[in-house]
Amino acid sequence: MNTWRADPRQIADPFGERAPLALRRGYTLLGCAIEFRSDSAELLDLVDAAYQGLPAHQWGGLALQIELRLVEGIAPFDVEPPAARMLGGAGLCGIAMDESHVALVNAAAGRAVVQMSRALLAWPYHARYELIEFAVFTLACRAQGLVPLHAGCVGTGGAGALVVGESGAGKSTLALHAMQQGLNFLTEDASFVEPQALRVTGIANYLHLRFDALRWMDEAALRERVQAAPVIRRRSGVEKHEVDLRGGWAPLAAEPLRLEHVVFAAPEAAADDALLRPLPTDELLERLHITQAYAVGQPGWAAFVEGCSRLHGWELRRGSHPRLGAQALQVLLMA
Repeated sequence: MNTWRADPRQIADPFGERAPLALRRGYTLLGCAIEFRSDSAELLDLVDAAYQGLPAHQWGGLALQIELRLVEGIAPFDVEPPAARMLGGAGLCGIAMDESHVALVNAAAGRAVVQMSRALLAWPYHARYELIEFAVFTLACRAQGLVPLHAGCVGTGGAGALVVGESGAGKSTLALHAMQQGLNFLTEDASFVEPQALRVTGIANYLHLRFDALRWMDEAALRERVQAAPVIRRRSGVEKHEVDLRGGWAPLAAEPLRLEHVVFAAPEAAADDALLRPLPTDELLERLHITQAYAVGQPGWAAFVEGCSRLHGWELRRGSHPRLGAQALQVLLMA
């Protein structure tokens, strides 16, 4: 009996699914082990820049996989790459700048794929944050049933405080001064909560500081570090220093934090000895619903809200110096 075998060289692969991905990296991020597979050392360099040297936060031992594929022959961008569009359906969700720059997530399979061109490598901020980070955050969050929050988080002794506020509310400057007070940094503005246990994880790689944050820095060495940091430009046009927190100089949370406080950063000024205002439970929960429109639709939201009903809620108003707000957080967490 003859057994016919196709010549591998003659098998059509119109979607590029069989292109070898021989290069690999593995990092423990957002509670799980993520393996990155790629056909490009340059793409893995972006991964290393984002995730190398971070504390390993893990629970449950879930293993996920992200493919990073580089396409050639795309003309360089004359201006900023096009803004990404969200897409989803049939159990998939994704983001696309155009037909060559996409990220797709299949949470049920524990896998994601990111495709970008060499042209986008000239825009590493967009490549890293808008495609690779989207894949990491969305896959890890949905595969583990985490609640994604637009909030920062700092802590000490295993206890954590979420810091909720609109962009420009001063969360990053507050986090910097919290670290100077000895608190551990968990994340700047993307917190992921295990809803039943109320444990929080995040990526503690960078802090993004507006130029005017320098005027609140009393230490010359810190001011020089921030001034020497690269400048990134957000889609909104806002430019910030991207300060790398790794390397041992900043106190990073070594493990996920146990959520104990939810703090809403307010723009209103207050006397330096009266920055914190306790929130009744109904106001705490109402503010969470208002500020976390995306998280409200996620499966773990009900359990998260039920857990938050037993937490302490606070409004933190502005004092004469951000250091005073950081000291107020320190008092909360060490009480």
